[in-house]
Amino acid sequence: MASLKNLKTQFLEYLEIEKGSARRTIENYDHYLDRFINFAKNQKIETAENITDDLVREFRLWLNRQPSGIKAAKGKPVLAETLSKKTQNYYMIALRVFLRYLGKRDIKSLSADKIELAKIPERPIDLITPAELSRLLSAPEGNDLKTLRDKAILELLFSTGLRVSELCSLPREISTEFEELSIRGKGGKVRVVFISEEARAALKKYLDVRKDMEEGLFVQIESEIKNDKKKETKHLTKRSIERIVKYYAIKAGISKKVTPHVIRHCFATDLLSNGADIRSVQMMLGHSNISTTQIYTHITDKQLRDIHKKFHNKG
Repeated sequence: MASLKNLKTQFLEYLEIEKGSARRTIENYDHYLDRFINFAKNQKIETAENITDDLVREFRLWLNRQPSGIKAAKGKPVLAETLSKKTQNYYMIALRVFLRYLGKRDIKSLSADKIELAKIPERPIDLITPAELSRLLSAPEGNDLKTLRDKAILELLFSTGLRVSELCSLPREISTEFEELSIRGKGGKVRVVFISEEARAALKKYLDVRKDMEEGLFVQIESEIKNDKKKETKHLTKRSIERIVKYYAIKAGISKKVTPHVIRHCFATDLLSNGADIRSVQMMLGHSNISTTQIYTHITDKQLRDIHKKFHNKG
């Protein structure tokens, strides 16, 4: 009978070959399942048929008591917080998918349907006002390469609702003549995003002054590559994009924390507020599950409540 460790290896290979999962996804499943399997081994359980409700319950209790990391206050270590419910759910999701895989292979084990996820508080959505967004998009001023690049980044983020990782992977060959673009997003899924006139104009200005031969759309300029002796341009990283957004948010006088994902939120709520249906917004965001998109409806619901309060029964 195969051990849990061997079954995990076969499961990861299944994800890679049959499912075509992204490398990062496979690494995450490996991490979450490895922790469960090590816990089970300490309980003298090394085969799939011995996974029980009681074992899973004990694992969940153990997870709930694990520290999330060590935090320091004025140089002194303090008690670490425990793993969040959201993080604990990642372990349960990985275990549930693993058990479902075992079921498909007719390997006797606990039913995947037995795994329930912990309820977590509704995630607050970070948003900036339309006026703040306008100031942010207008913050890059100038015709130098860096400013034109940064302007194009901000305009493209808001026009398309791209994830920052998707933005970083864009190739230089993007045509500024077309209003749409096919991109490969999360989970390798291809979707179409749409580029506004403002974003296309900003991209054209930026690309017209590019002199390097780098293949990436958004790359470092020489002044940013202080430690690179070869002075070669390189792709901007997710962290680099985050720093750029933060810089212009401060320049625009926005006191809130602004990230590329906040701009993605603004993209979604702007569409919904102006009458777009949620299915279309789901497709443009690249969400696999519409429930992920539905978090934005609470924002537009609040706007409706505000309108009702302001205009209803004022006679």
